[in-house]
Amino acid sequence: MDVFAAALGDILADPHVGMDAVWRQGGTGPPTPMRVVRSSPDRVASAFDAAVIQATDVLTVAVADLPDLAAGDSVTIGADTLIVTHAQRDAIGVAWRVYCRREP
Repeated sequence: MDVFAAALGDILADPHVGMDAVWRQGGTGPPTPMRVVRSSPDRVASAFDAAVIQATDVLTVAVADLPDLAAGDSVTIGADTLIVTHAQRDAIGVAWRVYCRREP
């Protein structure tokens, strides 16, 4: 494990930053527990010549904990179910940046 992977492991393990989550492949696969860092930045979109603020959810997940990730997978954090729209690995291949939509 390199120093970046170890640092990410420490961040995910920190109870003030990381949180417990459950991943399901395709949204229905067997539950896989993991730790994530969740951020919810607002995205400004344009509709009918007006700015619309839309909540988003972006997760940081260790690639070592979840090597296979795809659109349509689900992540449950507490009572929230998030559906993966797409995921990108960071430049050094240690973390996923997972973009999600909220399940109504």
